[in-house]
Amino acid sequence: QVHIVQSGGGLVEPGGSVRLSCQISGRSGRNPADYCIGWFREVPGKEREGVIRLNGGINEGVAESANGDTKKGRFTVSRDNDKRMVYLQLKHLTSEAPAVYYCSARDRPTCPPLEWRLYDFWGQGTQVTVPS
Repeated sequence: QVHIVQSGGGLVEPGGSVRLSCQISGRSGRNPADYCIGWFREVPGKEREGVIRLNGGINEGVAESANGDTKKGRFTVSRDNDKRMVYLQLKHLTSEAPAVYYCSARDRPTCPPLEWRLYDFWGQGTQVTVPS
């Protein structure tokens, strides 16, 4: 079983930045550095949507634009293998409905498309609110 515990988030001023964290405890004998990581977010009334994914063995990635919502350059994922931590850095945030961000993983290196049903293990979620 893979356990994920998230931290970070909260209230962020428009234009500001925040870093979300998740600590991953892997299966016995498996190295979390090799896991596929996916970050997702969910706003009330909408389906959970993918933000960014990071293949196993890769330590940093930058989100490309998706669905017309330009995350490119604003959302960065990274991992610290020594600490078994994965981070999502959100920059230049704009006012919008509060969103809950979820860290997810698959205990294999290659990530599938950012469809939440394809990811196996989930953190508890952490909320980010950017007031108007």
